[in-house]
This record gives sequence, structure tokens and C-alpha cells, in this order.
Amino acid sequence: MDYSEIVEAEGHLVDSQILANIMDRVIECGAVYEVIDFRLGRTNEEFSKLQLRVIAPSEELLGKTLEELVELGCYQAHITDATLKPAPMDRVVPEDFYSTTNHRTFARVGGAWTEVSKQRMDAVIVVSAAADAPPVASATGSLRPAQKAECRKLRDVKKDDLVVCGANGIRIQPEFKERDRLGFAFMANDISSERRTETAVRKIAEMMRQVKAEGGRIVFVAGPVVVHTGGTQAFCEIIRRGYVDALLAGNAIAVHDIEHQLFGTSLGVDMERGIPIEEGHKNHMRAINTINRYGSIRGAVEAGVLRHGVMYECVKHNVPFVLAGSIRDDGPLPDTEMDLLKAQEEYARQIESAKMLICLSSMLHSIGAGNMTPSWVRMVCVDINPAVVTKLSDRGSQQTVGVVTDVGTFLNLLAQQLWT
Repeated sequence: MDYSEIVEAEGHLVDSQILANIMDRVIECGAVYEVIDFRLGRTNEEFSKLQLRVIAPSEELLGKTLEELVELGCYQAHITDATLKPAPMDRVVPEDFYSTTNHRTFARVGGAWTEVSKQRMDAVIVVSAAADAPPVASATGSLRPAQKAECRKLRDVKKDDLVVCGANGIRIQPEFKERDRLGFAFMANDISSERRTETAVRKIAEMMRQVKAEGGRIVFVAGPVVVHTGGTQAFCEIIRRGYVDALLAGNAIAVHDIEHQLFGTSLGVDMERGIPIEEGHKNHMRAINTINRYGSIRGAVEAGVLRHGVMYECVKHNVPFVLAGSIRDDGPLPDTEMDLLKAQEEYARQIESAKMLICLSSMLHSIGAGNMTPSWVRMVCVDINPAVVTKLSDRGSQQTVGVVTDVGTFLNLLAQQLWT
């Protein structure tokens, strides 16, 4: 006996390759499909609509296939409310919990689609009463309390929280590929060192100007390579021009930036001559010691000790920065948050309202930030190693545009493009 279910999807299904992915996914799961109806959008703005019957030899296989299709934007034609189950204890959810993606998500609660807030991947959806919202009409016309749905990390789940389980009543809205065929989207197709860097930088600069013109926030994620490759001056100018609304990083970039400004070295290497200096290996510890003397990076700036550099510009232009610590950190600087959970929360808070994320050669922090970033936020990853760029995309941040080049070169080109 075969089991079947009808699913629907709509959007730019053809040119975003979603249609082909849906059909491939059905086959990969061991099921078969039958197209009931397909209406192609007549213009580049009009959505296409698909109605598909999925047939599987067992109920278990059908359920697995339907869950896979939800990630591609499909939803069951026979709409049911999301299945809610109470969390049995703090930090523990039912075994069949729905695990979120970074795409815009809706949960059907009380007969109505509710957009899930705080969207991020690898979380669960918790439904609760919306205390600040007025009552809403139910399907029978009676009033019921408004409800909200939000992504929540496992560690934040409390006993008896109502958790969405399974894929019923879940609808995802995948991001569609850009329609500007000759514009920014061309870079998203492949990650290659063969691409002309100047062209990519020009497109990124155009996008940054557009984001700022619309009042959007641009968040940078940066590693110490910014300093090592000579990108400090250009990055400082980009901060001064108002294109950096937050900086997410680790202890290292701050230490090496401050070392560079105080002693002219980075990891003990003279930045002008490119050679190690005698006892230069001490300089990063001397830099930390100096900041400790004044209590914080801001304290050193206000005392007139730190007068230049990335961290100086962040302080002087009130750009918030979050330095997330790790087990390998020397010192660390007093500004570095060594409580990992607090650092994650601060990263997420800065990303929450961002319109664009630019990651500069920091695989660990870039992937961490990417996991917190919804798919509709533009992401650019710059690294000399194409494997880093690919890894970020493979981990779920598929909106990432990769630029394979030296970070110092990128920042200098970007600075030129932003004020030409």
C-alpha cells in the first residue's frame, strides 16, 4: 500500500533552481512524485506555483520526505496546525523536535500563520502567549489570546515550554537568487580565485552604499589577518566613513592591532620592514599589559595612550565591538568576553538588526556568526583560502558570497571604491 501527500510551493522556483531541488530530493529520499499543477510566473516578478503529490511505500518514508521538502519551501496542501509538545525539563525537548534553518519561517498556530522571530539555524521553535498583542479571532469567530513563535537555543528552553515538533504546520520561505543577472548575484555561483577581485569589490561597495542609504546596519567579522596583511589603515578609514556599525572578533585582532599601534610590530614582526625585531615576541604581551594598566581599551584611548588603529577608531566613533575569547588567548584583554555563552549572546544581539555581514579571514568567528544570521541578510566572506569560504556556505549560510583574495588587498580596494 502506497502512502501519499500533496504539497505546494511558490516563488521563483525555476531560476532559483528550487523546482529541480524539490524533485531531486523526493527521488533521493526513495519516494516518487507526480506534478498535479505547475504555473510558471509570467514575468520576472511574478511567482511560480507548484502542486506536487509525493508517494512513498511507507508512512515513515513519506514523513521523512515531507520533512526534507519543508526545507525547500514546500508545505502540505491540507494545512494543519503545528504540533506542540511541552518540554519535559529545562534544556531538554521532545525527541521529534523541529530543528530550524536560517530561512524565514512561519508556524501555523490556532489556524493562522505566525512568523517565527529571532530566526537562526540549529534552534527549536517555542510557541507562547503574546502578552503585548490584542486577542485574535479563531476559525469559529471567537476571540483567543494572540500567540507568538520564536527560535530558541536548547540551553534557553524551560520545562513545559511548548515546542514545535515534526514538520506539520511549518512553512519556510527560501531566499531566491538575485534577478540582476549582471549584478552582485553573479559572484554567488562559484567560489574561485580566478575571479577578478576588483570587480567583486566594486559590487560589494555598491551594496554597502545601498545598505547605508536605506538606513541599514553593516556588521564586520574580522580576524588578526587584517593587521598582518596591512589592511589596518584602510579598515580604519572605512570605520571613519561610517560603514562599520559593529565589529565581531576575537582577542587576537585587538591585541595585534594595539601591538602594532604601540610598538610598530605584529607578532613581533616590524610591519614596515617585514622582519622580526629583537625580543619582539614580547610585544603582544606588553600591549596587553598596557591596556590592563588602564582597565580597558576605552580607558587607554581616553588616557591618550592608544591614539591610532582599528580599536581606537571603534572607540572614537562609538562602534560597538564584541571580542569573544578562546582557550588559546594570551592575556586576554580586559574587554575580551571569556564566558562563551555571553559572547554568543552579544554576537547575536549585534547581528539581529544587520542587513549585511562582511567576514574577513576568521573561519571560527565567521562560521559562528553565520549560524546566527538569517538567510535574508547579505553575507560576504573574504579569505585567501577558498576552503574557508566554501565551508561557511556548506555549513548552511548559503547566501554567502565568497571573495578569494588577500584581506589587506581587499580592504585597500574596498576603501578606494567607497569614496570614488
